[in-house]
Amino acid sequence: MAMTLYGITQCDTVKRARAWLGAHDIAYVFHDYRKAGIDRATLEAWVAAEGWERILNRAGTTFRKLPEASREGIDAPRAIELMLAQPSMIRRPILETGRERLVGFRPETYAAALETA
Repeated sequence: MAMTLYGITQCDTVKRARAWLGAHDIAYVFHDYRKAGIDRATLEAWVAAEGWERILNRAGTTFRKLPEASREGIDAPRAIELMLAQPSMIRRPILETGRERLVGFRPETYAAALETA
């Protein structure tokens, strides 16, 4: 099973993750949320496994630009609807390795999970 890296092409953190994977000759498929979107089933699985608080990018510009009323009272179903409507609100990158899911990018976490140095 090929690894899939989910994110947005222009995101600096995604660029760092892609550069790290390339430097370590690790093959992956890139899925751009902005161009290809994200399906509900995948997003619901991530939220169920990781929690909506970890998957929803509340620090990003897209979320911060929402009206105050839209940012209040968020629960899992509401977070999923927000992320489906605006995929740039999904934390990035998310790497599906086939064995585990890595949310965000830290070189040491990737190295440990992918058994690389």
